[in-house]
Amino acid sequence: MSKKTNNKEMKNDAVEDQVEDLIKNEVVEEKTDEHTAEEKLQKEVQMEKDKFLRLFAEFENYKKRTAKERIDLFKTASQDVMTAMLPILDDFERALNHIEEDKEAEELRKGVSLIYQKLLSALEQKGLVKMDVKQGDVFNADDHEAVTQIPAPSKKLKGKIIEVIEKGYLLGDKVIRFPKVVIGQ
Repeated sequence: MSKKTNNKEMKNDAVEDQVEDLIKNEVVEEKTDEHTAEEKLQKEVQMEKDKFLRLFAEFENYKKRTAKERIDLFKTASQDVMTAMLPILDDFERALNHIEEDKEAEELRKGVSLIYQKLLSALEQKGLVKMDVKQGDVFNADDHEAVTQIPAPSKKLKGKIIEVIEKGYLLGDKVIRFPKVVIGQ
């Protein structure tokens, strides 16, 4: 019987060793699971912080962009009206040039000139600025619109402005009409 008892004891010892090994493995796995769960939560928190920071930065950029667009809109809100008024200014200038030639229409010239000056000053108060272009200036395709080219009357006027056909205007810093010019070849 001692062999049987001895075998039973060995089996019991073997079973106990296996149980102990299983318990140890479970404890190690639980600790590992605890670490991985904690690590997972830390990663999730870090991802949420990152999302929050990106969203906050995006919102700040949105606020800056809309503020800039609003300022630009206020600066150029009257652009359509100003553009529509430019042909009227041109007509006033043509009328004044024509009346200058007629000596009998002095009172008419004074009245047209007064209206022209009032209109011009009102538009200038709203940000309209006349571009300063005169005969002899160097032609620049970025700043001028060439209507035609004619042979230059002198060598000095080659590639330069011979005549200004239509004045150019700025609204703030933006060109709303380029000056139309004739250049010499």
